[in-house]
Amino acid sequence: MKNSVQRLFTAFRPVATIALGCAVVAATAGTPARADSDADRSAIGLKIAPVPLNMKGLNPTNVGLGSYWVTVASCSGCHTTPEFKTGSDPFNGDPKTAVDPSAYFAGGVGFGPGVCSANITPDKNRLPAGLTLSNFISAMRTGHDFRDPKGDLLQVMPWPYFRHLMTKDLAAIYAYLRALPSNATKTCS
Repeated sequence: MKNSVQRLFTAFRPVATIALGCAVVAATAGTPARADSDADRSAIGLKIAPVPLNMKGLNPTNVGLGSYWVTVASCSGCHTTPEFKTGSDPFNGDPKTAVDPSAYFAGGVGFGPGVCSANITPDKNRLPAGLTLSNFISAMRTGHDFRDPKGDLLQVMPWPYFRHLMTKDLAAIYAYLRALPSNATKTCS
């Protein structure tokens, strides 16, 4: 019984992760400012980044804020496989949580036939998933990647919630993604 429940939970973990990320983003969209500041969130984001960051030409405050947003929105749950290092998975009751840096944001999480999470690490030009900032913001706001056929929407990606983030927050997420090391280790077949 325990193994079947574990298999079922493992199969639906990406859905649970998306739901949690959507709840976090939806709960913060349009929320009045509190005592916490972007500088506080940025400092936390820089501290918790699980990979070395290339800050060359980037604003460290924006990179840190982007790290904070992708962490609380649980983006690695869909864009990293495996998400956690062996022995560091909180869903298995492991006492320490550590994201697996070897696959960080390289995509490859399957969501059924034909649906695979994208690799959103930077390409050789430091463009996350090959997207310019304008392309990235458009995809996050409309759910459409300009490279896809007209009318196609990003499936599984919680863009209906992310579209409510302020432009400065989406730009910070983009800056963080630009600071990541390129990683082509995972693809769905």
